[in-house]
Amino acid sequence: MRKEVDARGQNCPKPVIMTKKALEEINEGTISCIVDNEVAKENVSKLAKSLNFEYEVDKTKEGHFYVHITKGEGSQETEVCIPDTLKDMTIVFGSNRMGEGGEELGDILMKGFIYTLTESTPYPSTLVFLNSGVKLTTQGSKSIEDLKTLEENGVEILSCGTCLDYYGIADKLQIGEVTNMYTIVEKMKNATNTIKL
Repeated sequence: MRKEVDARGQNCPKPVIMTKKALEEINEGTISCIVDNEVAKENVSKLAKSLNFEYEVDKTKEGHFYVHITKGEGSQETEVCIPDTLKDMTIVFGSNRMGEGGEELGDILMKGFIYTLTESTPYPSTLVFLNSGVKLTTQGSKSIEDLKTLEENGVEILSCGTCLDYYGIADKLQIGEVTNMYTIVEKMKNATNTIKL
């Protein structure tokens, strides 16, 4: 079987996610992912390598890349072992942007991060939003649909009440529940893994 995934014009991490889904849909065959930039080509190649699939890359005259990944006889897909404790993870969003630097880039990265959480299982058990991070759970956030997907899959979503009040947006909460600092501390202390963004 041969299948094509056209990921041109897609921002990270979508080319990788689209390719991974296509690979999961076949027992054997070749998936050819088309991307239009070097970073996407490298990321899709790394996916193939991490799965122990054979792959090769062709570059077109137009500057596009075809990453051909072969799955099936001769390939040795390995199961990625994820311990159950990974489910017991709390991610703390201390800002509505990811990283230092440009605000627009920080917004893009945060949206991409939350979207990627919806595509990565097992899911974290709890997402805590505090300081300007509460803006991600309120009206106007571009991540509401992705957060709804996570909540529908059992992820607890908590927003700091003091923070919502500070920014004057308590009445604009769109997803999850309002919480307090005691609960936030307990969630962070008791989780097997806590990640702060």
